[in-house]
Amino acid sequence: MVGPKDRERTGVSLFAGAGGMDVGFHAAGMRVIFANELDRDAVASYEANWPGVMRPGDIEGLLGELAACRDQAVDLVFGGPPCQGFSVAGKMDPNDKRNALLWRFLDAVSAVMPLGFVCENVKALGKLAKWRTVRDRFLNTAHELGYNCDFVVLNASEYGVPQGRERVFFFGSRFFPVNAADLLARLSSYKEKAPTVREAIYHLGPAGSDRNPATCAAKVTLAAKPVLRKSPYAGMMFNGLGRPLNLDGVSATLPASMGGNKTPIVDELLLHGTNAPDWVGEYHAHLRAGGAPRELNDAPPHLRRLTLLESAAIQTFPPAHRFEGGKSSVYRQIGNAVPCKLAHAVARAAIDVIENRPLPTLLATKGKPQQRQLTFR
Repeated sequence: MVGPKDRERTGVSLFAGAGGMDVGFHAAGMRVIFANELDRDAVASYEANWPGVMRPGDIEGLLGELAACRDQAVDLVFGGPPCQGFSVAGKMDPNDKRNALLWRFLDAVSAVMPLGFVCENVKALGKLAKWRTVRDRFLNTAHELGYNCDFVVLNASEYGVPQGRERVFFFGSRFFPVNAADLLARLSSYKEKAPTVREAIYHLGPAGSDRNPATCAAKVTLAAKPVLRKSPYAGMMFNGLGRPLNLDGVSATLPASMGGNKTPIVDELLLHGTNAPDWVGEYHAHLRAGGAPRELNDAPPHLRRLTLLESAAIQTFPPAHRFEGGKSSVYRQIGNAVPCKLAHAVARAAIDVIENRPLPTLLATKGKPQQRQLTFR
């Protein structure tokens, strides 16, 4: 029996990291009763925000403990198994041992038997023909466990996140139908206009100030052999893989490899100066017009790396969210996270599914995109 719609919803958070998905699910009214994460620093970050529910360690060794959650009638199991084995940013190795964690997620679902589940992963898993057999196996395994299941690929920038991050989400439900068209219709009710990068980070103040410590020491230098694209925010005009950010647009995906020269670049003068020139745009135009590349160290000092606080803001973590560990570890935790506002929309849609909320009701309440504040519960 599904149970009343007005009771508190409960969840199990797997591969929880520093808690990006949890922020969104908490904001949607869900109380997490069991969380799991392997990385020591991410465990410490999670516990600093939600003490008492984290069970650190390899999930395979915790399936028995997870099975005990079945008596608590869990509503949703959610999480994002490590995705490097499927990502186009990695080697896309079918034998990558991390790929097996996708099946450990379903083992956990089998142990808990919640009303539904949400499994997040990289866009490639939902789009590339290379991974079609993996997608089909996931859907078939979910069906064998008694779940209706389908998946959608979502862009975080459509859900209030100043970042063009695309991810696949598999939704499962024991009692009610699930299909991609219905999911997208439900999610459309929760779309929200994203702020620009400038709007997201300006309030933090200049890098190096008390409110916004400059944490990435990687120097910004120019590429000896620039690779140009149409946009000055793509290509490779700088050494390393950190791209300059378009302050008046949304960011590209923040990588987990931030902390060194893969950390995105910000023009401090353009962000906080008055009538400052767009150095990156002007240099890009110079190169596109056939101008010679400048010397390695000719990048102006006002080009600097994205700070930790700015990275967290672009991922829509609440300002009060705590991170533990060294700088490199915190950059990694932030880059690995599901953007909190995207998770919020996904959580609300998942709850709609397990409540079998009529779609016409959702569409009738759809209005102008609005800014939503994420809060802890």
